[in-house]
Amino acid sequence: MAEEHIQLVANNKKAYHDYFIEEKYECGIELYGTEIKSIRQGKCSIKEAYVNIDRNMEAWVEGMNVSPYEKGNIFNREPLRTRKLLLHKTEIRKLSAQVQQKGYTIVPLRVYLKKGRCKVEIGLAKGKHVYDKREDIRKKDLRRENEREFKNEYKG
Repeated sequence: MAEEHIQLVANNKKAYHDYFIEEKYECGIELYGTEIKSIRQGKCSIKEAYVNIDRNMEAWVEGMNVSPYEKGNIFNREPLRTRKLLLHKTEIRKLSAQVQQKGYTIVPLRVYLKKGRCKVEIGLAKGKHVYDKREDIRKKDLRRENEREFKNEYKG
């Protein structure tokens, strides 16, 4: 199996801090010409973005910021416009049923280019409480401390 070339454009670290990610899905995104050019330059942000499923069983990403392309002039679109996600109907129905449960939401985790196409990885997420976030920070600090000790032990 050949290794796929993936170019990361945007990563949502905040989502991992604020939510427990239950499941991940890869989906395409409907973009216009100048938007994909801007994304290829790395001008995309998903920090405040979320996914919404409407009555027609279509998934939409809202709050995703794609900066206008410099050479796009009149063809540029609004940076924060709602964009359609390309998922199978069965996946959308499954996500919709789970979102209707209390505490679940869908958040974009990362935007990347795969075989020349823009893909969005979304995650079914459940919100963390403050004490869960503190626990994660404590684990992260402990891991850093252990790595530092290990590095110093073999350095000298």
